[in-house]
Amino acid sequence: MAAFLVKEVKKMYIVVGLGNPGKKYEGTRHNVGFHAIDLLASKHQIQVSKLKHKALVGEGRIGTEKVILVKPQTFMNLSGQSLMELIQFYKIDTEKIIVLYDDIDVKVGSLRIREKGSAGSHNGMKNIIYLVQKDNFPRVRIGVGKPVVGDLADYVLSGFPSNEVPLIKDAIGNAVLAVETIIQENLQQAMNKYNG
Repeated sequence: MAAFLVKEVKKMYIVVGLGNPGKKYEGTRHNVGFHAIDLLASKHQIQVSKLKHKALVGEGRIGTEKVILVKPQTFMNLSGQSLMELIQFYKIDTEKIIVLYDDIDVKVGSLRIREKGSAGSHNGMKNIIYLVQKDNFPRVRIGVGKPVVGDLADYVLSGFPSNEVPLIKDAIGNAVLAVETIIQENLQQAMNKYNG
């Protein structure tokens, strides 16, 4: 009797970058998650242009793994609405969701990759955890630094001064490499390589 070769099938990943839609918010600290998705899409020839589940989405592959790249269009503080629809539609485990977003508690240009945890001070993440009712999904936090003085909301909705632009470009590039490492290798490898 012939032996059957069983090919291991891995579930796909949903990679979500947080930000605010519209030209008004392009280039702001709060939109580095969107920029990371744009770079990931460009590298892997994925068109993130279909509007569904309250998000711009694109399907493709990173290596051999199927991925869906997502930019929620709900505005930052309601990001969980889009992610909830995606989870319900694709019946995906939260461990296969990777969220990229700005973090004021991480210095400009650095990354913090975590397997799970609280939202900290980030309203988009608070909304996701509140609606999904879980926090066991990997996240890549892109450091945008804290304001020395002034209003926090104004700060995250402002752009980067010229001396920080190279740092944030490097951080976004490393965030993309970290996502690729999570998907093609594992989370621990990504943390070892890119945390810091």
